[in-house]
Amino acid sequence: MAERLESLKAGIVGGLSVCLAFAIASLLNTFVLAKYFQILVCLQSDLNWHLWVSGAVATFTGFLFGVTYRYIIRSDQNPQLKAGGVLAFGLVRGLTQIELGWNSHSIIWPFLVLAFESVLWFGIAAIALNIAIQFRWVKPFSSI
Repeated sequence: MAERLESLKAGIVGGLSVCLAFAIASLLNTFVLAKYFQILVCLQSDLNWHLWVSGAVATFTGFLFGVTYRYIIRSDQNPQLKAGGVLAFGLVRGLTQIELGWNSHSIIWPFLVLAFESVLWFGIAAIALNIAIQFRWVKPFSSI
């Protein structure tokens, strides 16, 4: 039961950090990138259902990342394994964005920006989880 609670706490930390990174990236896209780079104007977002659904998906993905990341670092402190987990989650979402760009009739640059953001989101979540584990807010997985 204790392991499940720790996994839940790790998921909550991951979900909140990805949600915060999503909110900051959306503001950055709307007020900076779309304003100063005409080629990225499609990144501008309004408060519509698409933004809320994207935020919910980002939060849920962050939750899953938090639980998975806790198990990734369970047996050793291999930095390549940690970076691989971050890269795997970021690239799966990022490559989906690029695929959407290739399947649409618009230019690919906005989708490349979104792909880069995806990797950045999970990097921020990994930093937040490492801080939570360091301060013992979330305990690492204990092997039997």
